[in-house]
Amino acid sequence: MAVVAVVVVAACAGTPPPDWQMNARSAMDLSLQGWFEGNQRVEEAEYRRAVREASASGRPELLLRLQLLRCAARVAALDAGEGVCPADDVVQRDGGATEQAYHRYLAGQAGAEDTALLPEAQRRAVTAGTAAALAGIEDAQSRLIAAGVLYRRGLAGPEVVTQAIDTASAQGWRRPLLAWLHVAQTQARAAGDEAEVQRLQRRIEVTGGASLP
Repeated sequence: MAVVAVVVVAACAGTPPPDWQMNARSAMDLSLQGWFEGNQRVEEAEYRRAVREASASGRPELLLRLQLLRCAARVAALDAGEGVCPADDVVQRDGGATEQAYHRYLAGQAGAEDTALLPEAQRRAVTAGTAAALAGIEDAQSRLIAAGVLYRRGLAGPEVVTQAIDTASAQGWRRPLLAWLHVAQTQARAAGDEAEVQRLQRRIEVTGGASLP
């Protein structure tokens, strides 16, 4: 996933990456995939492996980046409750300006001064904050993260929700798909569109929400 390459430290140009780095990236990829597919066991096991591999570097900021990446996946699935994302004091202690900016972004609190420090895919979503900005994000995971941030900022209107649903559906990502379908259903119910409420309920049932941990 593209966002992993941004968050996990990249190898020096022209130099093969060390084993710990490749292993950490591979494990984090599998952890994120497990999360999005609704497989909690895989997500947790692979995340522990990613942390174990990255800790071999002795660099606290790399462990923080893994925490932020895990937090971002939960933001994308509208599941970033208390205790999920790293605490402010941890980010201040272990992170530099880039990590601190990304942490504020995930919390829906990024300011103009943070934009240049964010991954490229997220910058447009910060400055525009619209469904059109989401459409310009090619990477599916980055698009869902941006949608989740807009939701946290109270800016996820029906167009944003539809894009998030379509993105998760196309990837077969059960967990965020269910979360966004429920948001769409709430919006349809508020609009008095009972036919749409029932249509979305059928999609929720097909996706298998009751079977998720």
